[in-house]
Amino acid sequence: MFIDRLAIENMEHLYRVAFVNSLSGFKSANLLGTVDHSGQTNLSVVSSCVHIGAHPPLLSMIIRPHSVGRHSLENILEVGEYTLNHIHQDIYRQAHQTSARYPKEVSEFEATGLTECWQDGWKAPYVREANIRLGLKFREHHHLAINGTELIIGEIMQVLVPDDCVREDGMVDIEKAGTLALSGLDRYHRSEHLARLSYAKPDRPLREI
Repeated sequence: MFIDRLAIENMEHLYRVAFVNSLSGFKSANLLGTVDHSGQTNLSVVSSCVHIGAHPPLLSMIIRPHSVGRHSLENILEVGEYTLNHIHQDIYRQAHQTSARYPKEVSEFEATGLTECWQDGWKAPYVREANIRLGLKFREHHHLAINGTELIIGEIMQVLVPDDCVREDGMVDIEKAGTLALSGLDRYHRSEHLARLSYAKPDRPLREI
């Protein structure tokens, strides 16, 4: 099957959305926790988190166009702190339900049965049920003129992770933590470890580590 740009443009809207959203492969599955200055919390599923760098530790994410109320974006810009919480098998249904368009005065925590969890000195709510939780401080916001989306870059300031999920070399075993992946907009996947390979060099064969 060969599909060119014109064929993509001519696809029925929902078909095109499903098709294009699947092309990037597996994506991260996180719950974005925010709060406004009045204390109203918000929780939303996001699948666009991308590692930017390790020093400083930065993650980016894309938020859809601000043509309607984007409570998460508004809260991040207002408060300056937010959380990302890995989705696992026990909570993926509740996590997916947070994508429903609840009014601002309704907290998705309460609506979906997930639990707010607060760390001393941190302004944004974590998801108590999540196994891996990250606290990020807002660093940069870029409006992308090409499609109207909003790029948010945050610095990781806090990490909550099970002791047995951090290996001796520092790698976090997200599979052991039960972290799921997303494809498209609504397909949730468990991962299966295949191999971990040595650092690639032109004069050495690869080996499993």
